Amino acid sequence: MKTALVCGGGGFIGGHLVKRLKKEGYWVRGVDIKYHEYVESNADEFIKGDLRDPRLVAEVVDQPFDEIYQLAADMGGAGFVFTGDNDADIMHNSGLINMNVLDESYRRNVKKIFYSSSACMYPEHNQMDPDNPMCSEGSAYPANPDSEYGWEKLFSEHLYLAYARNKEMQVRIARFHNIFGPEGSWKDGREKAPAAFCRKVAETPPGGTIDMWGDGKQTRSFLYIDECIEGVRRLMESCFQGPVNIGSEEMVSINQLAEMIMNIAGKNQDINHIPGPLGVRGRNSDNTLIKEKLGWEPNYSLMKGLEKTYSWISSEINK
Repeated sequence: MKTALVCGGGGFIGGHLVKRLKKEGYWVRGVDIKYHEYVESNADEFIKGDLRDPRLVAEVVDQPFDEIYQLAADMGGAGFVFTGDNDADIMHNSGLINMNVLDESYRRNVKKIFYSSSACMYPEHNQMDPDNPMCSEGSAYPANPDSEYGWEKLFSEHLYLAYARNKEMQVRIARFHNIFGPEGSWKDGREKAPAAFCRKVAETPPGGTIDMWGDGKQTRSFLYIDECIEGVRRLMESCFQGPVNIGSEEMVSINQLAEMIMNIAGKNQDINHIPGPLGVRGRNSDNTLIKEKLGWEPNYSLMKGLEKTYSWISSEINK
């Protein structure tokens, strides 16, 4: 039986990854600073602890796991990342976690380790046109992320790649593009746009008004969680190190996103555009490299993913 450690196993993506690994027959240990807020972990063993503490990491990485998935980070949506109020914590906490986990993995001779980077590491100057953003993997340099969150992700990519070169570790790196779906944050200030608008639409009566930061013409692509996990597993099973985008090429404006959710809910609502943190004007996954290296790309439609997400958040609201 293969063994896996999921760091960040109490989070949204980590929780879904644990489920997938268990279905594949792995023995799984999860670790996080918190238990999953919405579901009980499927892990064979779950350790609640702070991965910023090297002593805790030494206890958690106590064997040469076949695979480690490093998803733990201090992160959230635009309201958390782009205000500037959390920059020091984002860089300090996530940086420490990555250094601790990677170093202990090397000490324990872990066979393979995955690191979840982010599309936020792409240069801001390539994402000013909402209709034509450039996010191919080769466009990352010269570096100019739009947030300290992006800078930390870029640094950590280099950290993993340096361990691969100098310490002969097998690393896999993916840049996630706006992952969404059930069992993720939707009301704690760290939620991303799909969950935030599902909540607003569900809580607002027909004919009411929902707030939106900015003019709504900024563009993004959003990837349903099941496709994210599929991409991660395919990357880990491949011989390709990365970095590689794991995201959808179905780009929409934020206005369109909100309207799609209203259609799912069967509600006509007005949008009140207000000032707020926005990030770049346009972002979309470029899937050329993932198709070339893995022979696969995500194809689950945004509408189907939103339908499942809206249904789950509505049920949470009505509990």
